[in-house]
Amino acid sequence: MTADTTWKNLVVRQLVEVVAQIQTVTPTGSPGDLLPAGRRFRIVLVLGLLTALGPLTIDMYLPSLPTITDDLQTTAAAVQLTLTGTLVGLAFGQLLVGPLSDAIGRRLPLLAGIAVHVLASILCVIAPNLALLGALRVLQGLGAAAAAVVAMAIVRDLFDGMAAARLFSRLMLVVGVAPILAPTIGGLVLGWTSWRGVFVVLTAVGVAIMVASAVVLPETLPVARRRNGGVAGTLRDYGRLFTDRVYVGLILVAGLAMAALFAYVSGSSYVFQDGYGMSEQQFALVFAGGAVGLIGATQFNVRLLRWFTPQQILGGSLVAGLFFGLVLLVLAATDTGGLVGILIPLWLVLTMVGLAMPNAPALALSRHGEAAGTAAALLGAVQFGVGALAAPLVGVLGVGAVAMAIVVFGGMLAATVVCFLVVRPHQLEFDESLPAVAVAH
Repeated sequence: MTADTTWKNLVVRQLVEVVAQIQTVTPTGSPGDLLPAGRRFRIVLVLGLLTALGPLTIDMYLPSLPTITDDLQTTAAAVQLTLTGTLVGLAFGQLLVGPLSDAIGRRLPLLAGIAVHVLASILCVIAPNLALLGALRVLQGLGAAAAAVVAMAIVRDLFDGMAAARLFSRLMLVVGVAPILAPTIGGLVLGWTSWRGVFVVLTAVGVAIMVASAVVLPETLPVARRRNGGVAGTLRDYGRLFTDRVYVGLILVAGLAMAALFAYVSGSSYVFQDGYGMSEQQFALVFAGGAVGLIGATQFNVRLLRWFTPQQILGGSLVAGLFFGLVLLVLAATDTGGLVGILIPLWLVLTMVGLAMPNAPALALSRHGEAAGTAAALLGAVQFGVGALAAPLVGVLGVGAVAMAIVVFGGMLAATVVCFLVVRPHQLEFDESLPAVAVAH
């Protein structure tokens, strides 16, 4: 069996695990319990698809970058800006869609956003130049943002307390698998068609998700709980969120943990392929190994929640991640242990990030159920905004093992400091019996 086949089999096994784990969601005591088990499973499955749309939009495109550079007769740097545009759309779109979903309900902004994504994908297929392609990628990001932020808001509408933390762990499984699967799909598409075929596939994915959302997802925000304050009301909501020290600290923790993850994603190919001479197949296995640690931790988090609170897990994982990040930096700087000296502490950091990432959003959103869409929007924007800064920072520092280790350690250090000085998890209460939210049909 080749390394490439082994990697693809790993991805298939992870997809099977996604379905199996989603099927086990049983949010005892939360509003989602009012739904029949079969319908609850379908809702959670569609939430997983919505969560995957952003990573698929970003990563399915990656193998096409050199081909686009040649086909549109431009530079690699210019083509990479289209990725930046997608991230900008994802961050900015969440800030717009979140408050809108609090004002008019979840379904309409969600379906409209996916429709924008589908339209932009269709136009990308026929884009004649890089400038138009870049603008359309921003629109794709805006559409994917609607899927991401509304999915989080629906989780908060239906599930409270521990149930929300468990479901975020399940959805993190999707977030972990999608970036591994997306480049594989993109590479397969390029095997039988041009880079434009990638956008044909994204169009089909968008249409399928829009149909599934329209058929399966109920309106989870009743009219009585909607916030119709217009632009002024939106600004007041954001202002109110910024006055909540704990909430601001938690979204910063989530963003800084994401920065450590993005540092690994952006720097690992240079470190392992250029620095250690790995082939593409060998790098794929190493990258998948890190993803397995991240994914496994998000699922182990569900078991840990039986014995520990989300704030205890968050604080403990950040301290452990900081320690492993320091080990990574020392071994990289002193060139001790070679490849193993990089891989082991790096995978351990990713594992700790996998424990921290589901609990920070669950704790943050539990504080603002009255404006879940706005709170989820700000959370997502900070995650993408702060996290995306890690990629160019690794490049500025030199795109080597030490550069990657510095940014990984720096992200974990900043996240730990913010957690214990701003959030203060040891003083934070997490009430599982938060106000229930009825499901409007």
